Amino acid sequence: MGGDTRGRRTCYIAGAGSFAEGAPPRGGDYIIAADGGYEALVSRGYVPDLVCGDFDSLGYEPDCPNVMARPRAKDETDAELAVRHGMGRGHRLFVINGGMGGRPDHTFGNMALLAQIARGRGRGFLAGGDANITAVWRGEARFTAAAQGYISVFAFGGMARGVDIEGLKYTLRNAELRPDTTLGVSNEFLGAPSRVRVRSGTALIMWAGSLYDTAEELMELKGRPYS
Repeated sequence: MGGDTRGRRTCYIAGAGSFAEGAPPRGGDYIIAADGGYEALVSRGYVPDLVCGDFDSLGYEPDCPNVMARPRAKDETDAELAVRHGMGRGHRLFVINGGMGGRPDHTFGNMALLAQIARGRGRGFLAGGDANITAVWRGEARFTAAAQGYISVFAFGGMARGVDIEGLKYTLRNAELRPDTTLGVSNEFLGAPSRVRVRSGTALIMWAGSLYDTAEELMELKGRPYS
């Protein structure tokens, strides 16, 4: 994978988009509510460690011990504020839930954040509804045998070179993916472990299903119930 995330607490960020019920916070997570993500968390019984944003979506500033309020006129989204705060704390493993399903420009912006995390030698996962996205930069993403259905791979921000796809219906070896093609769309899991590796550039990987059951790097989180 792009960076060594083992042994580090996950930075869990909740947004105001479609919440993936199968990817809740786990024990030990550092939890950030980005604006409207505050209601998504507290309505499900989760207490954020930090609330940040301009609160245009939420409509009010929460009365919480740790609030990082910002003006609406700023140069980054509330999700990026949360990611940068997490990276500043030393986190390298991120789960962003509720970062899809709302405004498409924010969804695309959150995909760009995944690339930013990957290029910082970390790994980020975007979850919303039944969909998941991650970014790989000069590394690999591994999937468990529990993953089912379709998986798609896209070059992001330029060419992705030295791409290997193993354990899926359609395989690649040392291939090139251009950002203006659909070569990597609609591959399929086969009920076996699989992986996508990128030697140069960035790839976005999209798939469906329970995030913690399908992404190998997150399997250990299943045994950490929130308390």
